Amino acid sequence: MFDYEARRDRFFDQLAVVGADAAFLPISSDLEYLTGLRRSIPNFGNVSYAHGWVAGCFLRPGTEAIFIVPRMFAEFDMEEEAPGELVVVSETDDGEATFTTVARSLGPIHTLAVGARTWAEAVIHLLAALGSPRLLSADGLVNQLRRIKSPEELEVMTRAAAICDGTMAAVTGKVRAGVTLEELVKEVEYEMRSRGSLTPSFTTHIFTGGQQDALESRGPSALRPLRDGEAVLFDFGAVLDGYCSDFGRTIFCGEPTAEYVRAYAAMLAAQEAGRAAARPGVSCADVNRACREPIEDAGYGPYFRHRMGHCIGLDVHERPFISEEDETPLQAGMSFTDEPSIIWKGKVAARIEDVVVCEEGGGRKLNAYPSDLVATG
Repeated sequence: MFDYEARRDRFFDQLAVVGADAAFLPISSDLEYLTGLRRSIPNFGNVSYAHGWVAGCFLRPGTEAIFIVPRMFAEFDMEEEAPGELVVVSETDDGEATFTTVARSLGPIHTLAVGARTWAEAVIHLLAALGSPRLLSADGLVNQLRRIKSPEELEVMTRAAAICDGTMAAVTGKVRAGVTLEELVKEVEYEMRSRGSLTPSFTTHIFTGGQQDALESRGPSALRPLRDGEAVLFDFGAVLDGYCSDFGRTIFCGEPTAEYVRAYAAMLAAQEAGRAAARPGVSCADVNRACREPIEDAGYGPYFRHRMGHCIGLDVHERPFISEEDETPLQAGMSFTDEPSIIWKGKVAARIEDVVVCEEGGGRKLNAYPSDLVATG
């Protein structure tokens, strides 16, 4: 579906610009972007194999990609054949010697770009094997390529967004007095999975206007029955073909107050202002500022405690961030979240979130779920 060879060619151009001879990337979203080798679903606790630190890929212009992985990864985690040469390190092998042999097979390397999540042990052995080359981070180099999404990527991301839309539609009617947050989390994750999501793209957060704490959906308060007069804030995402979605809505249980309706309207105006400002050449900081303005004008500025959003793709959080400190100019094809919120403890709790792609006329939503305030009995 994706032209991985063309992606690698662009990456090699990036290496040439910074004077790097080659790169070593661990199993990661960056490696998946460049080669198609799928990552495993992440775990809360660390999963370890003998020689697990070797896992990754050497990339050098003019040569075939060389993947090196421990046997357990090759046996149980690789869904398909490696898109290049594959070296498997068995439990009884000398992992350091095999890693050194593969590294040196690339020839002299004076400058090496290394993936941001490479094991420290791998970096130590890379320095020893290659005669202490100059090291650069490969993270920013690949990010420059990943920022602008191709039509093929946006098609997948639109389908991932549709999983969230369908999930929200299925769960909205369950937001009634007596339901627990834990039950809603289970419903959301079941609905996403039934619609084709590989896994949640991050920990599913569902919380109320009480503590306004994402931990509510995982702590003791998750077992407390919902009461009339509480807002329920949803924050969840799906994964489809390696690409993430990130979505949010607020459902009010009972009849919202006039104050709540006013705050919700300000939040909707903020989302629209941020989306409209998201044009090529406008800085992330200025888009964030445009999003904040309607909430500040309505008097809720101190309670917009988050940034407007973050870029999204193979990772749920990618750079640049749509935030006050990020002066990166937007480019057509960048995809990011538009997620203003008002979190005023004991008074108002409301959030909304859609994935948006930057286009000439402003941001275009990939989600189709309605934004209007929904109140259930």
